[in-house]
Amino acid sequence: MLRIMAIHKDGTIANDLPLQQLNRPDIQWYWVDFNEPTEEEAMLLERHFHFHPLAIEDCFHLLQRPKLDHYDDVHFFVLHAINPITLDAEEVDLFLGKNFVVTFHLQPSSEIDEAWKRITGQPDLREKGQLYAAYLVMDKLVDQYFPAVYQLEDQLSESESARKSIQALMDDIFEIRAKLLKLRKTILPMRDLLYRILNSERIEGVKEHLAYFTDIYDHLLKLSEMIESNREMTADMRDSYISINSNRMNAIMKTLTVITTIFMPLTFIAGIYGMNFEYMPELKWDWGYFTVLGVMFSIGFGMYVWFRRKGWFD
Repeated sequence: MLRIMAIHKDGTIANDLPLQQLNRPDIQWYWVDFNEPTEEEAMLLERHFHFHPLAIEDCFHLLQRPKLDHYDDVHFFVLHAINPITLDAEEVDLFLGKNFVVTFHLQPSSEIDEAWKRITGQPDLREKGQLYAAYLVMDKLVDQYFPAVYQLEDQLSESESARKSIQALMDDIFEIRAKLLKLRKTILPMRDLLYRILNSERIEGVKEHLAYFTDIYDHLLKLSEMIESNREMTADMRDSYISINSNRMNAIMKTLTVITTIFMPLTFIAGIYGMNFEYMPELKWDWGYFTVLGVMFSIGFGMYVWFRRKGWFD
């Protein structure tokens, strides 16, 4: 579906103009939104707008990393939205020219819908031009990152405070780390993209809208710090789990080693008297069996007391 918004020089909006009339002298700037376009509609990127083939190719080869490319007088942005359920990235492409904005997305985008409504409903925003419309799209996309990050923070807090087994806790931690990695792959490139926009000399009008794009960049800085902080927290919890397991294993091995050490001399004595020789000392002694058992018990008990005093059972 194609949506067209044309802003006249007097500030009024025309929503029903055909593409061929968008370059009329009375049109100040316009916005064309390719919302889940058909194959025929998507071909207009080349047939009508004559965008660079590489930019058009990036629109269909998902999923591109957020980036900014300059093609003569057209600037091409690859932006990412976040699916609120799966936290997967969804690509939104934006073409910015001297008097137009063209957005292209294969999935529905509530962020673009909201930016569209704001431009439509507020005449003062239309006067700020196509660059401000591009800012609104980026701002709405970035604003939707916050609920996803806050949701993971809440999950992390619940997992930390809940009374779960260590294995269940680690399952939650690794799941949260996987989701944080998804968000990190979107937020950090978006932060770098905004940094390029702020320092770009090729995009006309950025200096006049510097405060707006700086605000988005500040949000992305905050988001990236939250992501790294949460990743560090999950790493600390993971390392604590590994340390607990290691200490528990060491304690078990120490106990087994002490028990094995106690039974070594007893096994030696039992082995000696288990040999089938006819002539052995004390072999035919009436009290030999009980004496050997007494000696073995004394050795075992004595070693246990000694190890206990040395703290090997603590």
